[in-house]
Amino acid sequence: MVNMHEGQPVLHTGVSLKQATAAMILLHGRGATAEDILSLSQEFPDPSFAYLAPQAANYTWYPNRFIAPIASNEPYLSSALEVVDHLMNRVVEAGIPRDRIILLGFSQGACLSLEYAVRNPLRYGGVAALSGGLIGAPGTQWDYPGSMEQTPVFLGCSDVDFHIPKERVSESAVVFRNKGADVTERLYPNMGHTVNEDEIAFVQRMMAALTA
Repeated sequence: MVNMHEGQPVLHTGVSLKQATAAMILLHGRGATAEDILSLSQEFPDPSFAYLAPQAANYTWYPNRFIAPIASNEPYLSSALEVVDHLMNRVVEAGIPRDRIILLGFSQGACLSLEYAVRNPLRYGGVAALSGGLIGAPGTQWDYPGSMEQTPVFLGCSDVDFHIPKERVSESAVVFRNKGADVTERLYPNMGHTVNEDEIAFVQRMMAALTA
C-alpha cells in the first residue's frame, strides 16, 4: 500500500517516552497541524505523560467527509490508520503498554481515533473523540472482532455541529458499548465546532485514573 502520509513529522512534548509512565497520542483535524493539537496538551499537564502528535500530509487525513463511503477516502484513510498504528507500536516498544495510552482526536482526528480503536479493539488507557464519529456512509457495519475490555471511551460533540451529525455520534457510542467499552457520550446544546471545559475535565480524569 502507498503510504500517503509517510515521512511526515511527529511532534513530541512532555517527558520522554523512556521517562513516561503513560502517553497520549493526539490527532489533529482537517486543515490543522500537529502543533495545533499538541497545544491542547497544555490543558492536561501531567509529569507522567509523553504527548505525541503526528502530522497529516497536506493537513488532512483523508479527502472527503467522514460519512462518505470509505472507498472514497482511500488510500488516504488506510495510510492514516497506519500512521496511528506505527505510533502506537513505537510507544509500546518504548515500554508503555496500550492500557496506559490515551488516543485523543479533534474533528477529523476524532473520527480517525475512533476508527482506529474499533478496528483494533483492545484495552487502551482511553479514547477521547472530541467532535467526531466512526467513519463510513450510512449503513456501515463496524463488526470487527475483539473487545475493548472496558476501555473508557468519551464522545463529546455539539448537538448542532455542521460537520458531525449527532446521530453518528450516538451510533458510534452504541458500537463501542457493544464492543465492551465504558462509554460516555455528551452532546452539548448549541455549541460550536470546538472543545469545551467539560470535555477537558473529562480527559483530565481519564488521565488521572492512569497515574493514580
